[in-house]
Amino acid sequence: MKIGENQFHEHRMSKLVKGAVVPRPIAWVSSLSSGGVANLAPFSFFTVASMDPVTLCFSIGDGEREKDTLVNIRETETFIINLVTEQLADQMHESSKNHSPDVDEFHAAGVESEPGDFVNVPRVKESPVHMECTLSQVVEVGSGHLVLGRLVGYHVRDDVYMDVDKIDPYKLKPVGRMAGDYTYVREFYSLPIGCMKQKKS
Repeated sequence: MKIGENQFHEHRMSKLVKGAVVPRPIAWVSSLSSGGVANLAPFSFFTVASMDPVTLCFSIGDGEREKDTLVNIRETETFIINLVTEQLADQMHESSKNHSPDVDEFHAAGVESEPGDFVNVPRVKESPVHMECTLSQVVEVGSGHLVLGRLVGYHVRDDVYMDVDKIDPYKLKPVGRMAGDYTYVREFYSLPIGCMKQKKS
């Protein structure tokens, strides 16, 4: 099957694209409203935009109302990206629900918060990696908004840190986003094919 742009309206392109662009990492973004209400929400259109300066980006889609994450980031120009692990998957899912702006989603999701060290935003205490960011810019892309943030602080838990400045993927146990579901990330291999890495004892 081939589909030209003039035929996109005949198909559910969102499902076709999301089903092919996998697995996707999840940015579990914490932010704070100007009134001091903590917000926590996951976004799977997430990656590194630059390493000089270190810049992370994630995309916020459209909805019935502007998402609290976008409102907060525009107001405070700060946010934190927390990584989602297997142990935090259910809590992440709970935070994806459409809570009202006055709800503290750390409490709703059942996770603990602790203050950021470099920005005035709470972070998920249980997450092994936190990346504290200041807003670089918000780029409107069609009906979506691409948020680019400059990394100003990085936290990694000792048990997932490897010398020298590496993350142990076996201990990190990240969660990936598929189309409508999620995936474990547990096996790794090197190229050429056949050089399967064995889990460390």
